[in-house]
Amino acid sequence: MLSLRKEDKLLKIASNSLVDLPSPSSLSYFWNFGSLLGVFLMVQILSGLFLAFHFSGDVNLSFDSIIHVMRDVNYGWMLRIVHANGASMFFLLMYIHVGRGLYYGSYRFNKTWLSGVTILLLSMATAFLGYVLPWGQMSFWAATVITNLLSAIPYVGVMMVEWIWGGFAVGNPTLTRFFAFHFILPFIILFMVILHLFFLHETGSNNPVGVSSDCDSVSFHPYYSVKDIYGFSVFFIFFMMICMMSPYIFMDVENFISSDPLVTPVHIQPEWYFLFAYTILRSIPSKIGGVIALVMSVMILYTLPFYLDHKFRSTYFYHLMKYIFWIFVVNWLLLTWIGACVVEMPYMFMGMVFSFIYFMMFFVFWLI
Repeated sequence: MLSLRKEDKLLKIASNSLVDLPSPSSLSYFWNFGSLLGVFLMVQILSGLFLAFHFSGDVNLSFDSIIHVMRDVNYGWMLRIVHANGASMFFLLMYIHVGRGLYYGSYRFNKTWLSGVTILLLSMATAFLGYVLPWGQMSFWAATVITNLLSAIPYVGVMMVEWIWGGFAVGNPTLTRFFAFHFILPFIILFMVILHLFFLHETGSNNPVGVSSDCDSVSFHPYYSVKDIYGFSVFFIFFMMICMMSPYIFMDVENFISSDPLVTPVHIQPEWYFLFAYTILRSIPSKIGGVIALVMSVMILYTLPFYLDHKFRSTYFYHLMKYIFWIFVVNWLLLTWIGACVVEMPYMFMGMVFSFIYFMMFFVFWLI
């Protein structure tokens, strides 16, 4: 069996990636989140594929098709709840994964980091497109508000908005296009994940200490395959508890009402995983300034490999940076909380302060 695994080309590739892959011996459970993200990506693709069988991409039918899935399709309620809550779990894992990479200096692996940030951006786009598809009140108005932001781009902004809408207002062509892009983007993300893993195996994994582990590595199986399986089990128990006990905890009540262009919700807000960027957007008085700050809140991650040049990759040797990092995390959580608050004082002022701190933190990382 061992000789077959070494001689067969296909088995050899799988073996080198999942069995014999040299891995640092000091990896903690924070390195479980990458494999968990891969599992949840497949959960989202498969559940989304089965939901697409019953979804109708028409403004007159989409909301009713969701109700049909929930009430009439066998286990359709489970598919919809797993898919909706799975998106929240995917972003929770991704933010932890990015935070771990920032804390332990994984941005020093340029190709791996840049491909990972690209996956984050594509995931955000996919999640926004999927949020519009149920065509509830919040879906309709979120699509209207977010796509209108492009109109701030000089000269071509209005033309871009009309192209995305497929007309002069959010309507049936908009929903059709969003459904098409929401269906195809996950497969592009899957391709980027394969590329991400290729770069990871090319450079090797980072580790908590941040120094080379060539002289102290172990095979991926069974040391980390067992650890990953344990992580899967624990997190899936947590995920299924949410799906069974609080299935609508991440959903907005306004989205259980069919869209009405004549009635504006009292408070328009995106899903929780976009709230930090939404706070930054609304904290800038200028529309074009807010759009630039919104884009830069994520795009700034692309710049980290080029200006953070610490001699050691991990914060293990930079005690001050540990405290700065946790200040950054708390600031990010506060931005998320403020994004769910009404647009009035003192939340507007707090949003401005925490938005400024958010960007300043990246400058502080460079100084330390």
